[in-house]
Formats: sequence, C-alpha cells, structure tokens
Amino acid sequence: MNTGGRRRPTIEDVAAEAGVSRGTVSRVLNGGLNVSADALAAVDAAIRKTGYVVNLHARAMVTQRSGTVAFVLSEPQERFFTDPNFNVLLRACTQALADHDIALLLAFAGTPDEQKRVLRFLGGGHVDGALLVSTHTGDPFVGQVLGLGLPIVACGQPIGHEGALPYVGVDELDGARQVVAHLVAVGRRAVATITGPLDTPGGVKRLAGWRETTGGDDTLVAYGDYSRESGEAAMGELLERRPDLDAVFVASDLMAVGALDALRRAGRRVPEDVAVAGFDDSPVAATAVPPLTTMRQPFKRISAEMVRLLLARIEGEPLASVVLPTVLVERASTG
Repeated sequence: MNTGGRRRPTIEDVAAEAGVSRGTVSRVLNGGLNVSADALAAVDAAIRKTGYVVNLHARAMVTQRSGTVAFVLSEPQERFFTDPNFNVLLRACTQALADHDIALLLAFAGTPDEQKRVLRFLGGGHVDGALLVSTHTGDPFVGQVLGLGLPIVACGQPIGHEGALPYVGVDELDGARQVVAHLVAVGRRAVATITGPLDTPGGVKRLAGWRETTGGDDTLVAYGDYSRESGEAAMGELLERRPDLDAVFVASDLMAVGALDALRRAGRRVPEDVAVAGFDDSPVAATAVPPLTTMRQPFKRISAEMVRLLLARIEGEPLASVVLPTVLVERASTG
C-alpha cells in the first residue's frame, strides 16, 4: 500500500543523496568491497535518510532472476585462505558484478560432500549462473554442473570440456616458454622445474612449456600442488637429486616462495647460485626475499572477462572463450 502517495526511494536517490555514483551504491549493497570508508559512510547515511530498501523478491518476480551468481571453488577451504590468487579473483569478480547490481556468493566444492551440496544449491534456482574456479581433469563435478543447464563460465581451460564450457584463461604454454627462455638467456644451463598438479591446465601446460624450451630432462622435474609447502619439499628433492642445478622455474609464486625457503636452508644463494622464477605475479611475488621474477596473469582482466561472458550466457548468447597473454616481470630472483 502506498501511504500518502510517497514515491518509493530508488538506488539513484541514494546515489544523489550520498554524492556518489550508482555503481558505488551497488558495491556497498553487495558487500562494500573496493569502496572507501568515506563513501561507505556516505551511502549508509543516505540509505537511512531516504529509507531505501532493496526489494529482492519484487525484482526477482519481474525479471525471473535471483540477481545472484555463485563463485564455485573446487579446492579445499583452507586453500582459499592460503593462496592469494583466489582472493584476488573473488574481489575482482565481486566488483565487476556489483556494477550490474548482482551479488556474488562463494561456494566451496573441494570434497564430494561439498560438491553434492553445491549441485543441489545450483540446481535449486537460487542463482542465475556460476563461475567455476580451479577445475580438475577427470573430476565428474564439472560434467554434473554442466548437466544442470545453468549458465557457467570457467576460470582456466576446463580440459575435456572446452566445447561445452566457455572459459577465460591465459596462454599457459607460451608463458612458460617465455619465463624458461629468460632463465636460459641470463646464462643458466641446468634449469629445473616444479610443476603444479597435473590434473589442472596450468600444471600440464607449464610443464609442457618447460619441456619444449629445455629439452625435458626428467631428473630436473619435481611435482607440487600449488601450496608453499609442496614447493619447499619439491625444491629439497631437486637439490638432492640434481645438486648441479642453477635455476628453477616454479609453476606458481606461492610454491616459489617455498622453494626459496628450501634454498635458504640449504645455503644456496638466490640468484647467485640458483635463479628462481615463478608464475602468476600474485601479491607474494613482490614481497618475497628476494622479489620474484614471474609471469604475470592479468587477474583483474580475467575476472572482468569471466563476468562479461557469464552475463552474455545468462542473456542467451552463444558460447565464447577468451585466452589472454601473460607478461614477464623481471625482479631480483633471476639476477
């Protein structure tokens, strides 16, 4: 009932009262990420003054949409808090969706039980689409999500599902070639590698790039799982097997930091004795000691493209995927 004929306040009214953009108000309403303290306070005050209330039920009745997208991470929950890449992706996707007044919901699918719950939730009409992050080759979960008929976009190439599942990724193979070629160019002759999991596109293609550039001596290969601990253990294994190595390409920055720990403990100087290069240019790369040479993934652009493709799929547009280039960032760890 409309009491006294007073118009219901809108998001534009809130923006005008607060002196900010409509997009800023949307970000506040969707969690407040990437909003300054002053802007947040101004929007909160404007909401109270105007009496603005988000009527999600009414919006859903009109649009037949929930106004919500799921960010589905197929990793153990603790990995979300230890791997900075996932936080960067989540923040950037949240911001990109907030510009469209769409909320983002984080869902973990790292165990069979979690996957069952996520499948029930996704199939229950609670979200308009999903962003799949960290898919694994051979995991039936990807096919099960596809079977729901929900608009989906993957982060990284979903090996085995490329024809049915649009994705945004980087040129993993070329990025690995470039970083290994850099190690060779600075005079290193025994270039080892620490791989990522071989059921992920990064694990497979970064190893392939190393093989193509070095010739692929298996005694110079050790395997990790993208965690810092696995990088440290793999580096120790390599030093024991090939004490003559003078460089290592590590398939993630977080593992590379673990490799630095192992080299320091073994008394090997970086870069004088062993040059170290990572992959990602995650926040840990610049703060490592010494700072890491690495191959930069443009995470903000990846997130923006994922959101763009997902919104297009929600609108019924055809499948499309995007592969972005990487950029070599040279720092002190390679001299």
